[in-house]
Amino acid sequence: MARLRDGRWLILLIVLAMLAGAVAIAGRLAASQAARDLRDGALAALPLAAGTLTGEIEKQRLVPLVLARDDAVRDALRRAGKTQETALDDKLRAIAADASASAIYVIDTAGIAISASNAGEPGSFVGIDYNFRHYFTDAMVKGAASQYGLGTISGRPGLYLASRVDDGNTPLGVAVLKVELDGVEANWRSSGFVVFVTDERGVVLATSRPEWRFHALAPLSAADAATAHEQLQLAEAGFEPLPIRRGAGDGLATIDDAGKPRRFVEVVQDLPGAVPGWRLWLLTPADAALTSAANTARLTTLLALLLTGLLAYVLLRRRRARRLRQEALARMNAELESRVSTRTAELTRSNAALAGEIAERENAEAKVRWLRDDLAQANRLSILGQIAAGVAHEINQPVAAIRTYAENAGRFLHGGKVESVSGNLTSIVSMTERIGAITGTLRTFARRPGVAASPLPVREAIDGALSLLSGRIRDSGVTIVKPRGTASPMVMASRIRLEQILVNLLQNALDALKDRPDPRIEIELAERDDRVLVSVRDNGPGLGPEAAGNLFMPFQTTKEKGLGLGLVISQEIAQELGGTLRLDPDCTKGASFTIDLRRIE
Repeated sequence: MARLRDGRWLILLIVLAMLAGAVAIAGRLAASQAARDLRDGALAALPLAAGTLTGEIEKQRLVPLVLARDDAVRDALRRAGKTQETALDDKLRAIAADASASAIYVIDTAGIAISASNAGEPGSFVGIDYNFRHYFTDAMVKGAASQYGLGTISGRPGLYLASRVDDGNTPLGVAVLKVELDGVEANWRSSGFVVFVTDERGVVLATSRPEWRFHALAPLSAADAATAHEQLQLAEAGFEPLPIRRGAGDGLATIDDAGKPRRFVEVVQDLPGAVPGWRLWLLTPADAALTSAANTARLTTLLALLLTGLLAYVLLRRRRARRLRQEALARMNAELESRVSTRTAELTRSNAALAGEIAERENAEAKVRWLRDDLAQANRLSILGQIAAGVAHEINQPVAAIRTYAENAGRFLHGGKVESVSGNLTSIVSMTERIGAITGTLRTFARRPGVAASPLPVREAIDGALSLLSGRIRDSGVTIVKPRGTASPMVMASRIRLEQILVNLLQNALDALKDRPDPRIEIELAERDDRVLVSVRDNGPGLGPEAAGNLFMPFQTTKEKGLGLGLVISQEIAQELGGTLRLDPDCTKGASFTIDLRRIE
């Protein structure tokens, strides 16, 4: 008993250990996914932060380029400081105010500033020797230069952009603009990210954290430190390493803020368009997101595992209960088997009785099969009857057209219009051919033959149907609105079959418009994707809900003398042509039917 109890405790400890491991793994996976999401967000924000800096620099870079071509600047440099350049000072002061530049000044070939935007102020650059500045010497040689460093007089850091002023092929001096990146840094701080820019040696220049300025990504060598001192004009800077510790390939960096470590996602981008060698670093705070994702994943995993364990426990209990029931059933079966032997004789007598019942059941099933065959035969005869009635109904249309054409021929004959008489007689011949085509389908309709179809312009079928009913349309006074335009989409169909559908729809519309004021039938033709839609719409009284529900049922009609087969046959023909015929449900006045066929190129 003690050994069994110890085994259960061991299983419990193993389960708890597996549960803790699964929860821990889920937390790490969720934190890794959250870090990836943060990195994606940082990469999306990186171009905006870089654009803020490069946009400011590119805007300011144009100023010294323009000043290098300014005649007033060239004239002042030609005078080489012989007179006080008051007018040029005022001009540079106005340009500096418009461009939001810290200072703009002009240096002659000796390195002496002869004019400046801050002339007359306590910290004026006029008369100061800048021969030692790299932006001056580089611009004199290369034509343009830039340098980040502390101001000689102001002591404030900034980016110096210089452009050489030439008189033909003769250098006259250098135009210089200093831009302090305070606005850029303020924009970075408001974004909520930690952003800073480093030069080619890894020294921090512009940053959203002012206390990091002139720190370095890593300790500098003696040579790099000396070069940085000289380039940045920083005699006292120690270039201490930034308080950043990077993880082992997880893309996370840790910053020590007042002794409290905080995790960030770090991304970096080169800025060749701003200043060669500059790189932009963007750090996204990650502690809250990583902790939240990890805790959520741990809690979710714990709940899922607990639910799984509970479900497993319930299943085990059910299995145990089922086993107990099976054991009880086994005991009952044993008891029943003992009774079977005592009832064998009774079962023998029962078998004989069952044999008689089986014979009676077989006779009943034979009768059922015979009745089912009779019903099937009756159904086939009913369908043939519907088809025959439908053919008789369809023949009435061309017969009516023949009568119309014959009457018109008589009128034309009395009027001496021989050509019109000939045309009507030709139409009568065509109608007789149509009657032959309709009656020819009766013997093959039972086995559902394929429709002899060919590429057909839909407008031809519409015109043919209107031609068949031209006499009735004229006598009824109904206005027919044909499809707009001249284009006729092609469908694969039999012209006679398609005309048959259209004639049925037009006949029904004409019947509905009898004695109606301003009777009107609109025929619309539309194309949607690979379908062609032909709609026939009237402004008659419309159809009630009951009539609309039984519309396509055989022998269901609202006409006094109608057979109720026209729409049924039309729907069948549309299906044989690979399309559909439907009643449009959104018609607010009158009735509207649409033939939907597949379009061909």
